[in-house]
Amino acid sequence: MTEPAVSVSPYWELTFDADGDASGHERDRWLEEVPRHGVRDLIVFTHGWNNDRSAATQLFSQFFEPVPELAPTARLGYVGVVWPSMRFSDEPIPDFPPSVAADVTEDSASPLGKNTRHALLEVFPGRATVVEQIARLLDQQPDEGASLEEFGRLVRLLVEVRPQGPQASFAADTLAEGVPESDPEMLFGDTATVCAEFAQALAGTQAPAFALPRLWDGALELLRQATYYAMKRRAGTVGERGLGRAVGRLAAVAPDVRVHLVGHSFGGRLVSFALRGLPPGVHTVKSVTLLQGAFSHYAFAPRLPHDPRASGVLDGQYHRIDGPLVCCYSHFDSALGTVYPLASRMAGDDRSVVADFGIGSVLGTQWGAMGHDGVQAVPGTASFTLAEALRTRLPVSGCVNVDAASVVCRGGAPAGAHSDICHRELAQVVLAAGRVR
Repeated sequence: MTEPAVSVSPYWELTFDADGDASGHERDRWLEEVPRHGVRDLIVFTHGWNNDRSAATQLFSQFFEPVPELAPTARLGYVGVVWPSMRFSDEPIPDFPPSVAADVTEDSASPLGKNTRHALLEVFPGRATVVEQIARLLDQQPDEGASLEEFGRLVRLLVEVRPQGPQASFAADTLAEGVPESDPEMLFGDTATVCAEFAQALAGTQAPAFALPRLWDGALELLRQATYYAMKRRAGTVGERGLGRAVGRLAAVAPDVRVHLVGHSFGGRLVSFALRGLPPGVHTVKSVTLLQGAFSHYAFAPRLPHDPRASGVLDGQYHRIDGPLVCCYSHFDSALGTVYPLASRMAGDDRSVVADFGIGSVLGTQWGAMGHDGVQAVPGTASFTLAEALRTRLPVSGCVNVDAASVVCRGGAPAGAHSDICHRELAQVVLAAGRVR
């Protein structure tokens, strides 16, 4: 097996499928070699939106690159977690060449270009016919009636969501006592209405109040967000059933290895759910750092401000960390600040989110994302600017918010700075969170 070219050593990759099952060869090799290399601190990085292993490996390499210089005496090891997620080809990654961050120009002839079609086929195997039908409708945009409803049906079919019966843990980050979870209205509401809201949000506040958006302008965003709901659900599964158990296995063979989990975007949700999958008595996770986490800012809350019956799906799980949970966020992340609230509504909410929440702002709303305004409604959460976090000692436990907008600030539409995470300062935060020296 060819070793991945990365900037650090020793380095391992762990690959999980959509059900959280690990590659046996990689898992066994990791468990054998980590203690043999004398690793004291193991940094485990999980990607978020991604299309292939090469892009994931380059992300890991670029993020890890400054770490050895920052902690020259530490006995470090590095792990990159690869799982089946996807990124649309119109979402730029700062500093990545077109060969990795897909060249948008080659997709410009079609709303759903060949790079994105290929990614959909990879992430949703066995759905080739559905993907082609979706691509055809986006190309032709025949009408805004029956064809748009057919588009909505195909999107539901692609992400394998069924309208019958309750669907446990379908990407939900809040739980209400005695209240069954519902499927999101985004997928089962009126397709035309949902597409109109997405189109209006994407047009922004510059559009005249009397201008009516074209419904098909919002159809691609419906596909994008439905896909991301599937990835969000998958991230929880891989974290709890895959990574959490893998960390537990490592603790059994190398109990002195200190593990530091780092997750970007949906990878933040993955490493957070890994806490829920840790076997009882495992205390080797010494820090968790979330970079632009693409899940609810109330995920860790004991009670939701807008519903006292409900709590975050990860309520109390940060206590499984023998150290802090650090959440880095940025208001320049437009993927989480503008469109995420639209896509995060629960079924039955028939209010216009564009009117109620406002474009581009999730502060104080119930649908906000962790990576846009940090952990919310968790008592005792400490807050720092990035500069403050780097010149002071972070808390030894509990939740910590770090406003990283001073460096996480680059990126074009529609994702903004969501993927602008490869910074020396953020690597410093990871080391500070885990007290790695």
